[in-house]
Amino acid sequence: MKALIQRVLSASVSVENRTVGQSNAGYMILFCAVEGDNRSDIQLLARKTVNLRVFRDENDKMNKSITDVDGEVLCISQFTLAADAKKGNRPSFIKALAPDIACEFYDEYCKELENLGVKKVEKGVFGADMQVSLVNDGPVTILLDTEVWNKNGS
Repeated sequence: MKALIQRVLSASVSVENRTVGQSNAGYMILFCAVEGDNRSDIQLLARKTVNLRVFRDENDKMNKSITDVDGEVLCISQFTLAADAKKGNRPSFIKALAPDIACEFYDEYCKELENLGVKKVEKGVFGADMQVSLVNDGPVTILLDTEVWNKNGS
């Protein structure tokens, strides 16, 4: 399971010229479930996301979590994070989890962020052609990947 987290001042997502999700300062997250992921990965990824300390404290150090700063989240499903571009020039997406299960995991991840204290979590439309806008803050962009943690025993 992967989450590409960007610290933002604001973010929004539109489908067919209609805004379907937006957030103020916090995270814009691109989420991808891959083969081998399970529900424990959802909880692990959500905890890491919520506890990640990338917001500035009073000393201008990245030392606060999203809940410390009452940040908001816009989370977008993004199967292309499962891309494998090792061979040739056309990426393969066969490692992406089947859409029906991936959608469940996406919904559960967003719900778990709320359960862990994120005050507002908005979403895109799973599987839709979306237009995403954001104002990156920093920029700060972090890739979280449960496969790496599970392999390393972390």
